[in-house]
Amino acid sequence: MHMNMHKAIAMVASLAAVVSMAACGGSNASSESTYKTEPQEGTPTSYKGTLPMPEANKAYNNPQDRSKLKQGGTLTMPITEIGPDWNSFSANGNTTYMMGMWHLYMPFLWDYSVDGSTATPNKNYLSDVKLTSTDPETVTYTINDKAQWNDGTPITWKDFYSTWQVNNGKSSDLTPAITFGYENIKSVEKGSSDRQAVVTFDKAVYPYQAIFQTLYPAQAFDENDPSKTADTFTKGWQNDPHSDKWGAGPYKVSKVSDSEVDFVPNSNWWGDKPLLDKIIVKQMEDSAMVNAFKNGEIDITEGNLTSDSLATVKTVKDAYIRRSYDSGVATYTINTKAEDTKDLAVRKAFVQAVDRGQISKMAFKGLDWNEKIPGSVILPQFQNGYEDNMPKDSGYSVANAKKTLEKAGYKMGSDGYYAKGGKTVQITYTTFSDNAGTKARAQAMQKMAKDAGIKVNIDIKASNQFSTTVSSGNWDVIGLGWGATDPFGYSSSSYQIYGSDSDSNFGYIGSKSIDEKLKKVTTTEDTKAAIKLFNEAEKEYMENYAQIPLFNGVLIYGVKKGLANMGPAGYSAESSRTGIPVHSENIGWEK
Repeated sequence: MHMNMHKAIAMVASLAAVVSMAACGGSNASSESTYKTEPQEGTPTSYKGTLPMPEANKAYNNPQDRSKLKQGGTLTMPITEIGPDWNSFSANGNTTYMMGMWHLYMPFLWDYSVDGSTATPNKNYLSDVKLTSTDPETVTYTINDKAQWNDGTPITWKDFYSTWQVNNGKSSDLTPAITFGYENIKSVEKGSSDRQAVVTFDKAVYPYQAIFQTLYPAQAFDENDPSKTADTFTKGWQNDPHSDKWGAGPYKVSKVSDSEVDFVPNSNWWGDKPLLDKIIVKQMEDSAMVNAFKNGEIDITEGNLTSDSLATVKTVKDAYIRRSYDSGVATYTINTKAEDTKDLAVRKAFVQAVDRGQISKMAFKGLDWNEKIPGSVILPQFQNGYEDNMPKDSGYSVANAKKTLEKAGYKMGSDGYYAKGGKTVQITYTTFSDNAGTKARAQAMQKMAKDAGIKVNIDIKASNQFSTTVSSGNWDVIGLGWGATDPFGYSSSSYQIYGSDSDSNFGYIGSKSIDEKLKKVTTTEDTKAAIKLFNEAEKEYMENYAQIPLFNGVLIYGVKKGLANMGPAGYSAESSRTGIPVHSENIGWEK
């Protein structure tokens, strides 16, 4: 699904990443129903009982120490989308899928616990991080002496400076996915050496761990030529990962196209040696992915298995099913600027006409999963401070949907649809998948809307058209997923999604009042008070009927026996759909 929200939408800041909503080795245990909770290595496909529920604070990626894994081997895995924009800092490249691939070859500065309760510096890149002053807020980052970009350039304070500059929102020629935190920085300066960055804020930012999660290379930034910087940021990463120059991770790209990316160990890497000889990432539609797993062509699926695809996975011998709670949310996002959905009454009536509970049940049918309808796009239901922020009269009611339209002057026509001024109330719903479950949910939603006098047209596009379609704004209602890559979304991602001038506000609506509340959240040190303020702002935004949460959901992977440190692992993996952890050097096969 994409909160760091990446597409699924996804990341960096605490970014939310956006994803297409459609996208929404271990023991030889016996098949009797003995599990109360999911084993961390996964549930064997031979298991015949109801799938056990996972725990929200555990990793289910077969966590293994490196000493138990063999050196060598290949991992072949699928992905919904490759590129075209390889700049994960950009609104157009900020997807869950890109975030997963960045975990293989770009720097990630923080390690999070599975439940997001702790954040510690990634020692591969940072030897120390200290809050050295509270007035003004000042954070000092000491960089690992061995850290370097693949062209041999040391990682220094200059990379913190360039990251700040491209994300602070001051240039209208840049398209950062999120400006949170960076817009509040007063200066980034050299500390006791080039390997130390001193970041001073002119307005406090909490939590400071939510920014500088990864770095934008200084080599891709030219302070003396803003147009060159903008050209590189917005166009320079198109179909080009720049692995040889700007990469700084355990792996490097050895081959790239829009259908496959191959990663091999990075000879310039200074940390623990990557365990695998190669990681092959193939772009696949859902149906092709499941068949490829069944035929042994890939070793793991994406974490978006449907009931049909799960049933297929269960037929694969010596495979495991790995599940966890999803920290993101699937939504109906409604374009308030589109001709068909610019009327608030139409948007509200549509929401009232759709039984979100029924859509959720359809999504989870055959998955042994139950959850309440969410009321927030930012906070998952298992996170402290969560509230249902949807308007009180937004619940499913065909009668209320009709009243909303009639009160706004619409009249029922002989064709069974409402109209005003000779124009029928109709909406085009755009989604991105060829799987039967996605089509069935779309058709169910279409029928629900029809019962309330609203005509819905369904537009199913190929999954590789996701990013370009979303960013075009040429749609009425779209199925999106927001995936949280860290637990600070209430502060870091809320403005990204709801800010009136944010490039990632795909509802295309906001207000000064909401903006002010969200900006105050980021300067509030007390977490409870900050979340309370966030909830107030989200409630106000939801009155626009532009972001409609459907379900949080479950991540479900099919995994070949013996694959370790790969799959669902909460915030410690950050990239909810691909299963690639921040410490990708530890992915491997059991001995």
